[in-house]
Amino acid sequence: MAFLSSALDRARDWGECALNLAFPWPESEAKEPVRIEEPFCQQCGQPFPSLEKEGPGFLCFNCKDRNWYFQWARAGYWTEGQVLDAIVGFKYRDEYYHHAHLVEWLTEAFDRYARDGDWHAVVPVPLYHRRRRERGFNQAYEIAQGLGEKRKKPVWDCLYRYRETPSQTGLERTARWENMAGAFQLKPKFDVKGRNLLLIDDVFTTGATTNACAQVLAKAGAGQLAVLTISRS
Repeated sequence: MAFLSSALDRARDWGECALNLAFPWPESEAKEPVRIEEPFCQQCGQPFPSLEKEGPGFLCFNCKDRNWYFQWARAGYWTEGQVLDAIVGFKYRDEYYHHAHLVEWLTEAFDRYARDGDWHAVVPVPLYHRRRRERGFNQAYEIAQGLGEKRKKPVWDCLYRYRETPSQTGLERTARWENMAGAFQLKPKFDVKGRNLLLIDDVFTTGATTNACAQVLAKAGAGQLAVLTISRS
């Protein structure tokens, strides 16, 4: 896994063109990426195609009574087909050639939803240190770096996960929120007061993880907080 991390560092130096030439994306029979389109909940970004006549401030049932610490969350695509294959392959199967495509999808989502924002930095959701060591890298940091380079945004790796949590996979909504409560802290010497920050992760499910991160930043005095991910499930 350490090889994967160093390979990604070299890939950024060589540029995406060289990466694609060295590690071309193999032919896939998986479904083409499906973009998430409006209308959707203005808080969490969950699409509701049947509510085309709802006003621009529509909030879904899950958001109305939830204490959110970010202003909005948006995802570019559904977690299925080629998008799912790329995310799983990148994180778990050493298929680091997917990095360029993941960054491409994230950047496309940024251009749709966040390009006009006055963002001081993008902030990747952190991994617990043991999991990062086992994997060799943090996927959120790697894609945030790619986005930062493409759109000239600083990447602030200012959060750390000080409490190891069970995997969110398979947990129900309430359990996910309880699982992430108090799992993150702000790293020493980072001053986020008044800073507009865009949290970055690969997948948005219930928002429990990103909201826990946003809570730490909000309590530290950050300005506008929002969430951008490649996909949602």
